[in-house]
Formats: sequence, structure tokens, C-alpha cells
Amino acid sequence: MNIVVLGQPGVGKGTYTEILVRKYKIPRISTGDMFREEIKKNTRLGIKVKNYVNSGGLVPDEITIPMLLKRLGKKDCKNGFFLDGFPRTVPQAEMLEKFIKIDKVLNFVASEKEIIDRLSGRRVCRKCGSIYHIKNMPPKLEGVCDKCGGELYQRADDIPETIKVRVKEYLEKTKPLTDFYMKKGILANIDANPSIEEVDKIISQCDKALSEIGKK
Repeated sequence: MNIVVLGQPGVGKGTYTEILVRKYKIPRISTGDMFREEIKKNTRLGIKVKNYVNSGGLVPDEITIPMLLKRLGKKDCKNGFFLDGFPRTVPQAEMLEKFIKIDKVLNFVASEKEIIDRLSGRRVCRKCGSIYHIKNMPPKLEGVCDKCGGELYQRADDIPETIKVRVKEYLEKTKPLTDFYMKKGILANIDANPSIEEVDKIISQCDKALSEIGKK
């Protein structure tokens, strides 16, 4: 069961994917996590990746794809995986297809209003990085981290005006990719508007989509 996971900023994709990972007992593979790990280990690959990241550029496919295929070839991916962060473009999806068959694409979507409410309410601890939400997961004391007492702040990219731009850019960039998978009949749009307290509603949609694998 080889699954690609897509989702707008703030849609909760990471939370839902982690639940699916535990439920289906297959790993979540994130190219971003892989890059960070290589940089942390200061490997030859990590040094290359760091140069691209520091210059503000994207890591080229000729580096990303061999690294990804090597990871997908490991034993824990034998029964499948949830692939997060790749592909981002149609050419990447086409290239991936040459090596790996993708069974389903879960595309988490929510309204702009819901995305703005979620992200604009997010607060981050300057000291330890813990994340809170002023409505859904507030700290015991306003503006103060429960864990370390650090100051909570709102990130610049969590301001409503910035969020609108981020969502617009994401949808414009991923539309060709979602269209590509839609034509193949493997795209499942998951309504992620329900709140985090109603996560079962979202996971049940995923279960239904995944149960369709192999029926066509």
C-alpha cells in the first residue's frame, strides 16, 4: 500500500498521517525529515543539501530521488508507506512512477477560513519550540509555555494576510499535481474541515479511500 499524502498549510496533515501510520503499521517517509537528518549527521549528502537550503534553493531531483528510492527500498517499507513532501510537481510524480507504483493519494483539504483560524491561533515557545493554540490547546497561563516557562509568540507566517498568500500559492502549485492523480483515478480528497476533536471523521474518510485500493 504505497500512499502519497498532500495537504494545504495548517490542514493537519501531519497529525492525521501519524494516526494512519500507527493504524496501518507502515512508515511515514518525509523528504524534509531525511534532509534534516543528513544535515544533522554532516554527511557528504547533508553538506550538499545544506548548501541548497542555505541559499534558499530547492534540492534538485537528481539528489532527492536517489535518496528517496534508497529509503523506500528498506525493509520497513516492504508493506508500503505514507510519502509526505514528495512529489511536489508533475515531472517529479512521473519520475517516481518509473520506479514505484503509487496506489492512492490522500489530499487533505479545508476551507480558507478554517486554515486561517487554525494557523492564526497558533503560538510557539521561543525557548523550547512547543506549539499551542489560543482556542484548541491554550497554555495554562496566557503567553507562557507550560513546559519551560518560555515566552509564546506568533510566527510571521501565521498572520492571516500571510496565510492567505501561502494557501493561494500552495493551491496554484499543486493543482497540476492533483489533476494528474485525479486523471489516474487514485486521488481521494479528504475533508479536513472537522476540528481536531472530530479526528475520527477524517480518519474514517481515509480508511474508506484506502479500502478502495485494488478494487478497480
